[in-house]
Amino acid sequence: MAGLDKRVSSYQEALDGLTDNMTVLAGGFGLCGIAENLIGEIRRRGVSGLTVVSNNCGVDGFGLGLLLENRQIRKIIASYVGENALFEQLALNGELEVELTPQGTLAEKVRAGGAGIPAFFTATGYGTPIAEGKEVRQFNQRPYILEQAIAGDFAIIKGWKADHYGNVIYRHTAQNFNPLMATAARITVVEVEEIVAPGELDPAAIHTPGIYVDRLIQGTFEKRIEQRTLRS
Repeated sequence: MAGLDKRVSSYQEALDGLTDNMTVLAGGFGLCGIAENLIGEIRRRGVSGLTVVSNNCGVDGFGLGLLLENRQIRKIIASYVGENALFEQLALNGELEVELTPQGTLAEKVRAGGAGIPAFFTATGYGTPIAEGKEVRQFNQRPYILEQAIAGDFAIIKGWKADHYGNVIYRHTAQNFNPLMATAARITVVEVEEIVAPGELDPAAIHTPGIYVDRLIQGTFEKRIEQRTLRS
């Protein structure tokens, strides 16, 4: 994409260039703030061998779970298996490579990737299987393990509002992993509920500046609830 206007007219154009064996950073937490339609387009394109970086992998039949059903994901880097029975089954059967990562470490690995920091030390995970094979150093008489940053080929991001220039606002907890993922990919694609003209967004309210966004599209969303609790 060239120019300041980041809008594209179709989901096919939004994910142009996505091919087999790429690394996809997927924003969202559970089903909150996930790029529903971009995930659907990945499924439609049929690309395979993907490495997906996400807090979890959706649920059976929705979100990233659709890509699991289609066997398009080769490896997932996540912190939580969640409510996805297929995720668990594929992992236990050896059909899916899973790199479980503490949630805060996962967030920092992506943040570091977006900031150009190749690796960092953290105390989280020391003395557990997470630390196996990783460099350990002492700081202030405490052991820390070396964690490598994460960067991706594509980031698929769900926002609330954006302007033509790709400045994005997320709604409440839908921020979650989205702002981090948006900074750490070679191509960042954002789908939003509303696109407004430049100047309509309060500059102080913008969460992801347009400099990080390559493509922008407006969509409609189901916003499925992962677990609904009703009080009688």
